[in-house]
Amino acid sequence: MKKIINDPADVVSESLRGLAAAHPDLLRVQYEPDLVVRADAPVAGKVAVISGGGSGHEPLHGGFVGPGMLDAAVPGAVFTSPTPDAVQAAVTATTGDAGALLVVKNYTGDVLNFETAAELAAADGLDVRSVVIDDDVAVADSTFTAGRRGVGGTVLLEKITGAAAARGDSLDAVEALARKVIGQIRSIGVALTAPTVPHVGEPSFELADDEIEFGIGIHGEPGRERIKLEPADALVGRMVAAVVEDLPFGDGDRVLLFTNSMGATPLLELYLAHGIAERLLAERGITVERRLVGPYITSLEMQGMSLTLLKVDDELTELWDAPVHTAALRWRA
Repeated sequence: MKKIINDPADVVSESLRGLAAAHPDLLRVQYEPDLVVRADAPVAGKVAVISGGGSGHEPLHGGFVGPGMLDAAVPGAVFTSPTPDAVQAAVTATTGDAGALLVVKNYTGDVLNFETAAELAAADGLDVRSVVIDDDVAVADSTFTAGRRGVGGTVLLEKITGAAAARGDSLDAVEALARKVIGQIRSIGVALTAPTVPHVGEPSFELADDEIEFGIGIHGEPGRERIKLEPADALVGRMVAAVVEDLPFGDGDRVLLFTNSMGATPLLELYLAHGIAERLLAERGITVERRLVGPYITSLEMQGMSLTLLKVDDELTELWDAPVHTAALRWRA
């Protein structure tokens, strides 16, 4: 294992110290429990949008804390759900009379711990709702979940709900919007190599030099099938077909296309894949109205990529375009 770390047990806390040092104008970090909170939180009269999950997927979620997106992120240990008391602390630090929405990826530990935190917050008199995103079309269940996994769509959901909260929408409206997004977003990922969790010290799984995992999860969970590596045209075509045919997306649809690196795939290859995906969608009569390309929900140093499609309308496009200022996503701010 070659990593730029000190003690594997301190990776998350030392990384959080660096995040705070790099972006003091945007966020502050609290420890024990670990939280990343907007520098100006709580924001009076505004619905707080809070997310979190195991570390190792950076910039998700801490990199998306700031005006126009998240009010707080709750990082667990690498690939491990944060505890209910940590989530509750994030709610307490950011939530006022307008209430809070918890954005939860569909992993059993995350769902259980966020639900427990919401119940604790409700007991304190706070109005807290939660939504669970399950956009991965690869598998119906996994070793981590009951139902589909929450993957790349989480980034788009956090941006859009954050924008709705920033424009002053009520908690009812932000929650309804989140459920609308979840209903029309789909993703799939592939892995060319495995990640190595620092405290484990060895790759999470093995792949032959000519093999890839098609439909991989963001923790390295098994995908839909293990296949031989194909040229990019064939591989991206396989991914586009899996996503498009699931919702399904069809002729005349307008979409946001998100092409994501799993951590070690360079932009050279990512843009190549994105170009193929745009061409294939155009051939199906699907219009790509907005795009996001880059490493936004990663799996440590795993080589691979994911594709996410969100069916958009005028409202979702407007919310996507709304100002955002975070460590990892910034425009019009």
